[in-house]
Amino acid sequence: MALKPEAKDPLAWEEVRTEHILKDEWIDFRRSVYRLPNGSTFEPYYSYSRRDYVVIAATDTEGNVICVRQFRQGIRRVTTEFPAGGIERKDGKEYGSSDDENAEDALLAARRELMEETGYESDEWEHLLTVPAHATISDNYAHLYRAGNCRRVSGQKLDETEFLTVETHTPQEIEEMIKDGRFPQADHILAWLLANR
Repeated sequence: MALKPEAKDPLAWEEVRTEHILKDEWIDFRRSVYRLPNGSTFEPYYSYSRRDYVVIAATDTEGNVICVRQFRQGIRRVTTEFPAGGIERKDGKEYGSSDDENAEDALLAARRELMEETGYESDEWEHLLTVPAHATISDNYAHLYRAGNCRRVSGQKLDETEFLTVETHTPQEIEEMIKDGRFPQADHILAWLLANR
């Protein structure tokens, strides 16, 4: 789903040289030299690759919003958010485009993540949007979905580093959490807004 830049756009930067500072199965962290539109060069410019992921704005059969609470290392706090997770890859890497042959289908990933993190499943799915996760420094995309009339059918099946609890909230509670910063992730807020338009 990643869109390729238009080669002749006069605003495009040209990547002159790239050094892979750290490239393992988890991340490809790069230092690049770019030629700017005015012909000058800029360095270093740091960017990274991580795998694409899904975010699911899910509601149960009573209209309650299904959320998870977990620790987020970047902001060093526990947050409330939607179920979400990485699109799995056959090559075992934690980065790479979700539109190549190594990547799991995004909808299948959304169904799997909802089930693994919450024990809920749904027969009502809608793709809301695919959007760059952080267009300035990373090349991965967030695939946003809405899942309606979710039913709890099992317990959680968490990865070894996942420690999260499942909660349900009213739509009004979600609005209040967004306003006071307890539901802070931008792509999750975007999924909420799109699911409710």
